[in-house]
Amino acid sequence: MNWITNFVRPKINSMLGRRDIPENLWIKCPETGEMVFHRDLEANLWVIPNSGHHMRMPARKRLEALFDDARYIDVKTPEVQADPHKFRDSKRYSERLKEARARSGEDEAVLVAQGKITGMDFTVAVQNFDFIAGSLGMAAGEAILAGMLKAVADKTPFVMFAASGGARMQEGILSLMQMPRTTVGVQMLREAGLPYIVVLTNPTTGGVSASYAMLGDIHIAEPGAQIGFAGRRVIEQTVREKLPDDFQTAEYLLDHGMIDMVVPRQKMRETLSRISGILMKRKVELPKLEAPREAAPEAAAKPAEPAAKPAKDVEGAGKAQPVS
Repeated sequence: MNWITNFVRPKINSMLGRRDIPENLWIKCPETGEMVFHRDLEANLWVIPNSGHHMRMPARKRLEALFDDARYIDVKTPEVQADPHKFRDSKRYSERLKEARARSGEDEAVLVAQGKITGMDFTVAVQNFDFIAGSLGMAAGEAILAGMLKAVADKTPFVMFAASGGARMQEGILSLMQMPRTTVGVQMLREAGLPYIVVLTNPTTGGVSASYAMLGDIHIAEPGAQIGFAGRRVIEQTVREKLPDDFQTAEYLLDHGMIDMVVPRQKMRETLSRISGILMKRKVELPKLEAPREAAPEAAAKPAEPAAKPAKDVEGAGKAQPVS
């Protein structure tokens, strides 16, 4: 019986048993409840096709979709002390960093890259919300500042894709000091005459929205993005009033003059290229048109030939006319 129970039955069960299916093959739209296949969602830049809801997009995939032919170069960022305060709450901060790096595959919450967008050189920084909620710490601040300095050195526009829950509490005052440091970097871009464009994605809150995320020359937001400083519940409890349903959304901020435009993700490339081209006074090469061909001279008009006489007149001319 051991042979039957240990070999035959498990073999049959493995053939007829239920296979394990990954849970992330289908994604549910938060607005309509529509189920979308993950490959269709990725092909549409993580935008639900029917509802237009913008899902959170991975940082690396955003860079690939942004640059021409998905080609870009990572900008090296400075290394910082991992756990300066030896902070610990329910677990050590160093352990949280290890878990975030293993889960996201990145060293920190900000990626900086250089490449071309529609043929124009750009320096782009993207905050990765999957890395401790994209929180602003020393490493993230150093990365943003390094990207701004690289843009100044190479004379390229600097684009910041913001997505964060705010400053990283485990680093205390050191994380808050990144707010004035990045502000200095923004001022360096302005003194160099280079465009600083901020793209606000969902969500952009806390100290990030109180510093470099709201200091751009142009502010663009993705549809439906949540943008603000304090949370909705905190504000309602403070002012003791009911806030509008669309409060702190990209559309609400656009209506109240806080941002310049709301742009769908599919049109982000051409929008960034057009705005940067205007601000950088980019020379536009117009297509060369062929000169119109000259019309061939008309042939000289020939003198009109006399019309032939009718046949009956010719025949009558040869006969004698009767004498009356």
